[in-house]
Amino acid sequence: MNRFVIAGTDTGVGKTVVSAMLVQALDAYYWKPVQAGLDDETDSQIVARLSGAALNRILPEAWRLRLPASPHISARTEGVEIDAEALTPPHVDGPLMIETAGGVMVPLTDGVLTVDVLARWRLPIILVARSALGTINHSLLTIEALRRRDIPIHGVAFVGDKEPAAQQTIARLGGVKELGRQPRLPTLSKETLRAAFDAAFSLADFA
Repeated sequence: MNRFVIAGTDTGVGKTVVSAMLVQALDAYYWKPVQAGLDDETDSQIVARLSGAALNRILPEAWRLRLPASPHISARTEGVEIDAEALTPPHVDGPLMIETAGGVMVPLTDGVLTVDVLARWRLPIILVARSALGTINHSLLTIEALRRRDIPIHGVAFVGDKEPAAQQTIARLGGVKELGRQPRLPTLSKETLRAAFDAAFSLADFA
């Protein structure tokens, strides 16, 4: 079964909403290995709400840390250290979407970056990038970091207003497939996410 890692070029680019869209469209399972920040709705809760997935398809996080910060900092405030070597994608009976915490260079411990775990997993990356100003630099740097470690990149999913020149530049210079673009949605719901997927993405790209 297909397993993808949903990674972003930065924090807050829209990974969780894209994850919810793909969980719904592919009838997939979802796993957020490290959740940093518990005061508001967690990413797992957002995906469950927006995708309408059955609760057994939203897998429990390996680490739940209260402070909304880089995982290594959040863990340190609680007097713990994330066991990065123990982070292993779960086996499920269907497609699986794994969402990272922040960008790929975010530290999980003082000596282990998220990208180090991704290099061990060797799962294809769906890179979520803004279509706004600055996205070319952030996207190409992220693609370079993944390629340097021989991590497969499935493609790029953009979030935001249509910026064809920037999107085409990233796809061409990064040598990656443009999977589609999720526009700014005035209302986030199961219905609007499904409509966004049907309008701009192809199910065949994830089969």
